[in-house]
This record gives sequence, structure tokens and C-alpha cells, in this order.
Amino acid sequence: MKTSSKQREPETMTETLRRAIRESGASHRGLSIATGVQRASIQRFADGRQSIRLDVADKLAAYFGFTLRRD
Repeated sequence: MKTSSKQREPETMTETLRRAIRESGASHRGLSIATGVQRASIQRFADGRQSIRLDVADKLAAYFGFTLRRD
């Protein structure tokens, strides 16, 4: 009997932030007001049409209570 020991790859920072935006139920306008990040940038990022700068990721991560770290 062969068993698969496949472990799921950890989520990337991008995937984590996109999931948090989606699951929060917050409007992109509301996130923009709360974080100071342009609504259009949040929209393009959430839709997967644009990457975000690290400083923007920091703002979104802080809003959602995430800590960005280097492994």
C-alpha cells in the first residue's frame, strides 16, 4: 500500500493577503480608507492583475494583523 506524504506548500504572502481581502468582506474602498492604499491598487491586486510593493503589503498586513517575516 502506497501512501502519499505530500505536504501542502505554504501559502505565499500574496496568496495570504488576497485571501484575507476576500474573506474579510470589507469593501476595497473601506480598506483604502483604513490603510491609505489606493482603492484601485487594492482592486487590481485582489483581482490578480497587479503585484504590490512591499510597503503596501506592510500596510495591508498590519490591517489584517499579520506579521511579515523572512525565513
